Amino acid sequence: MAELELERLSLRFGGLNVLDNVSLAVRKGELFALIGPNGAGKTSVLNCISGIYRGEGEIRFRGIPIARRAPRDVARLGVARTFQHGELFPQMSVLQNLLTGRHARMRTNPLSEMLFLAAVRREEVRHREAIERIIELVELERYRHAGVAGLPFGIQKLVGFARALALEPAILMLDEPSAGLNRDEREDLARFILRIKQQLGVTMIWIEHDLEMVADLADRIHVLDYGRTLAEGAPAEVLRDARVIAAYIGTITR
Repeated sequence: MAELELERLSLRFGGLNVLDNVSLAVRKGELFALIGPNGAGKTSVLNCISGIYRGEGEIRFRGIPIARRAPRDVARLGVARTFQHGELFPQMSVLQNLLTGRHARMRTNPLSEMLFLAAVRREEVRHREAIERIIELVELERYRHAGVAGLPFGIQKLVGFARALALEPAILMLDEPSAGLNRDEREDLARFILRIKQQLGVTMIWIEHDLEMVADLADRIHVLDYGRTLAEGAPAEVLRDARVIAAYIGTITR
């Protein structure tokens, strides 16, 4: 059974067809790249999976239908995502932002938190230990207590990446994580993505415009164009498909 399946997913805003009968299946532990020109519908796919948009068709996570679930319920199942622009809490520190990513894992209630009972203290220690492991994994130690608003853009993007990991997801959806990063930051990101895949075994759906990164890292590629599936397969095969080249890539030089 696939970890995640989309079957004939369609999405319309008024008379605009954003997605048109998109079907795909992501295997457990796979790094699955979703590419296509601007406006192809890539982010809309993630929004449908995470419950932000309600489309037509079926979405199943480990066989469980999730197409009509609220975003918080999808997150509790273990589906996390990043956003193109970080969407962080600028007035909070890196550590505090990452702790917000633990919301679906917290088992306390407002009354016990107000009284700061022993169970609450144990729960807080457990969550902080989990956050420290994520901070170490993506090498954010020096920024642990820094205010997010004052951090460079590339570090803010990494904090958003780490916050999604803090959920301990079964599926991690990455929405253009390398956008706006310089070469060194992109190399670090590629290293962290591979580390997560190899050490944690997390299944990833990855929207990306850096096709060199995609070719080097992805297990499979799914190409969208005007909301429709154009091609799917191994990177070497898809990136040489004449239809993909005509729609998106242009001339490949490697």
